[in-house]
Amino acid sequence: MFGISDYGAFVAAIIVFLLIPGPGNLALISSTAKGGIKGGLAATLGLIAGDQVLMWTAVAGVAALLSAYPTAFAAVQWLGAGYLAWLGLRMLLAKPGDAPVLEIKPRHYFQQALVITLLNPKAIVFYMAFFPLFVDPATHPGLSTFGAMAATIATLTFAYGLIVTLLTHRLAERLRQNPLITRVLEKVAGTMLIGFGLKLALSR
Repeated sequence: MFGISDYGAFVAAIIVFLLIPGPGNLALISSTAKGGIKGGLAATLGLIAGDQVLMWTAVAGVAALLSAYPTAFAAVQWLGAGYLAWLGLRMLLAKPGDAPVLEIKPRHYFQQALVITLLNPKAIVFYMAFFPLFVDPATHPGLSTFGAMAATIATLTFAYGLIVTLLTHRLAERLRQNPLITRVLEKVAGTMLIGFGLKLALSR
């Protein structure tokens, strides 16, 4: 589908990544807690905008690698599968700790979420490892494949942001005071990431 080797797995992987606790989720929760539903939606759009910049930056490198060096592209796919498994293992072995506190200022939710996403040092590495895993070199039609992937991620991110905003609007304080929820999500996401990494590596 659109040159994506396993669209169902691609969607499932994105959902897992959205659930992983990190700066983006904290920005979304904090913005909703301070600015209500409007603040949460503004932060969601900021996250989407930042992701799109990072995604297309990664796509530029991936597309060049795909067309010029097929063998190197296959190596990146293997490295990407290993990266997913490594990330999942780190999440499984992570110990409980204090979550970082983001200083979210009122009326600037979009800008702050955008900057938080762009300044995340792991994000560009993640996208460079993530995209090659789902590109099928045999049916890859070109830019439309990456466009479909980017649109899918944006749509799922908006849906996720909307759900989190509505829930956080009512439950923000309870979620912040219950670190068990974060730890459970980390372990579940970590297990799924290892599974994705192994599945994709074995299918090559």
